[in-house]
Amino acid sequence: MNILVVGRGGREHSIVMALAKSERVTKLYAAPGNGGMEEQATCVAIDEMDIAELVKFAKEKAIDLTVVGPENPLNAGIANRFQENGLAIFAPTKEAALLEGSKRFAKEFMKKYDIPTADYAAFTNAADAKKYIMDKGAPIVIKADGLAAGKGVIVAETEVQALQAVDDMLVGQKYAEAGAMIVIEECLTGREFSLMAFVDKGDVYPLLPARDHKRAFDGDEGPNTGGMGAYAPVPDISGDVLDYTYKDILKKAADGLIVEGRPFTGILYAGLMMTPDGPKVIEFNTRFGDPETQVVLPLMKNDLLEVMVDVMDGRAPNLEWNDGFCTGVVVASKGYPGSYQKGVELPEIALGENSFIVHAGTTRVNETYQSDGGRVLLVGGQSNSPESAANIVYQTLANVEPMDGFFYRKDIGKHILGIL
Repeated sequence: MNILVVGRGGREHSIVMALAKSERVTKLYAAPGNGGMEEQATCVAIDEMDIAELVKFAKEKAIDLTVVGPENPLNAGIANRFQENGLAIFAPTKEAALLEGSKRFAKEFMKKYDIPTADYAAFTNAADAKKYIMDKGAPIVIKADGLAAGKGVIVAETEVQALQAVDDMLVGQKYAEAGAMIVIEECLTGREFSLMAFVDKGDVYPLLPARDHKRAFDGDEGPNTGGMGAYAPVPDISGDVLDYTYKDILKKAADGLIVEGRPFTGILYAGLMMTPDGPKVIEFNTRFGDPETQVVLPLMKNDLLEVMVDVMDGRAPNLEWNDGFCTGVVVASKGYPGSYQKGVELPEIALGENSFIVHAGTTRVNETYQSDGGRVLLVGGQSNSPESAANIVYQTLANVEPMDGFFYRKDIGKHILGIL
């Protein structure tokens, strides 16, 4: 089969790495790809939002299946366009992707189908939003309704911070159209975890749970980011909790989308908080998570392409997993998630037997790699315990010099070790 992966980040490189292992792949393309993907796929200079050119390319190269990584083309209707042109695509339609594309739609959907989540209200008027905050108090969560590259969420510890977030989004238009409406939520407490699933209409096949670290700095300090690291599986999440999450969250969502006339095909992701009352949904994503994908896919025994084909053809994929754990730490450009410099040469990273690198914001210049984004790459490690998987990553990074222009968190997964 000829395969096209749409996207340019770490999630897409992880998908490419998994697909490259499949004996069923004849030719593997990435559009636009990144520096690291060039080792496993042919990168083509087509932007992920240029849907017309992607359709044209898929026809010209006789692409048998297209896999979409990022959320923006999903919400722009890439799956609809491919389907209209008779092209197979593993991705939800624009109508189904609205579950991620609009926080307000997602909250109303969860309320309608009795899916556990935080109490909320939606606003377009700053004065009304501020009154609601003053009535509810802090801590409280303010979210841009639309897509903001994982950065449109403010967990306000004080009312002053919350009121400033309202001004930033509704008055200052910090996130442009994505923040023209905001959702204000109750602040849930507990441990976060993520559960992704392969979905085709009402068929739901969960992957391993993972835990992402969103804050930029050690100790879960600093601004929210797209994710600074992750590990999988999650030892403190029991089998009973995972069963509940499958039945009462993921399956209810898939069935509800059918009822709404928005049947879902692709990856459904639930970002969850393990509260004293059980798991509650923080957010739904309608694609592979980033960086969770980078630590979940390396543990999967199955041929990823065969799984996708089976799911789309209505066959159970019988997912199998390697024993052990996988931890990944993101190396980011200094300044991220704010402004940062591009074009900084990446240092050499010497890998051991159980470590790996996933490229995100990189470009290849002659024989070297340079930074081309906020999150530059992820260094991963696999081992038979969460402690040793984390240690493999940090031992690898400790030997990297120089790290000028880059930073990484030094505590990813460390609360497993009793440090956080």
